[in-house]
Amino acid sequence: MRHKLSGRKLGRPAAHRWSMYRNLVTDLLNYGKITTTLPKAKEARGLADKMITLGKEGSLASRRRALAFIFDEKVVDKVFTVYAPRYKSRPGGYTRVLKLGSREGDRAPMALIEMVE
Repeated sequence: MRHKLSGRKLGRPAAHRWSMYRNLVTDLLNYGKITTTLPKAKEARGLADKMITLGKEGSLASRRRALAFIFDEKVVDKVFTVYAPRYKSRPGGYTRVLKLGSREGDRAPMALIEMVE
């Protein structure tokens, strides 16, 4: 039984899975939108929202926590200088996942994850 177990394993070892999530969130925050599979997009959504919330806090400890997760320092600066003021009055839900249909090669469900304006 799978009671009260959260998160998807996506057929990967834990280290690979977390590295993939970090890459997805870094690219999402850098480019504003990315196309990936639906399960990956759903997992990255919550992690990206947490990074924006850290940016809204604005403390040194929050910046260090964001730097520990996001690979690129410039993206962390963007979170704290661009996204935090943009979503200052928004209580959550900074990302949107749109379904795109199936991928041609393996029929995997695809999705577009983007930052809400």
